[in-house]
Amino acid sequence: MATLQLFESTDDAHCESIGPRAFVLRGFALPHADALVAAIADIEARAAFRNMVTPGGFMMSVALTNCGEFGWTTDRRGYRYTREDPETGKPWPVMPDVFSTLASRAASATGFIGFNPDACLVNRYLPGSRLSLHQDRNERDFDAPIVSVSLGMSATFLFGGHTRSDRTAKIPLHHGDVVVWGGVDRLRFHGVMPLKDEPHSVLGSQRINFTFRKAG
Repeated sequence: MATLQLFESTDDAHCESIGPRAFVLRGFALPHADALVAAIADIEARAAFRNMVTPGGFMMSVALTNCGEFGWTTDRRGYRYTREDPETGKPWPVMPDVFSTLASRAASATGFIGFNPDACLVNRYLPGSRLSLHQDRNERDFDAPIVSVSLGMSATFLFGGHTRSDRTAKIPLHHGDVVVWGGVDRLRFHGVMPLKDEPHSVLGSQRINFTFRKAG
């Protein structure tokens, strides 16, 4: 079975380039999938998944929660990071070691050395859930990459250009895949097509995606 230590450079056969500084690491998270799923359950027990409202008043089809020093939230006042869960007033759950270690090693494997995320947005997709094209612009540090981990049902990741109208690549993501993008690719538009109901053997009819960032 592959281990994290095997992914030491982008020359590895499991690494697919999708941009000058953007990569898919196929199966990178698989050795730790059980620990990751257990950690997600622990996070959910402290900060429940919820469907938030966008500034435009639309309910997101994707349910979310957070862990780490900062958590991403949205409501009619706008998109932002907070130190506390707005539903409980308590700090977001501490980022599990298995999360931060995976994020750091995935970043290093693609040339982003020293990545130390302080925010992790956890999204839960159900059949029909989608994520429209957007840029991640709420972070203070655009020099740090974004590391995104997929568990559960497969999805089609849309990876576009620096304007919303640019053509998007359709990239299949499966259980255990990790996407890393930064540098010249950091502000590219991206999203997820509506999820098909093709249940996963462990997680059933859901996809869990968690995305690491340097927010503060």
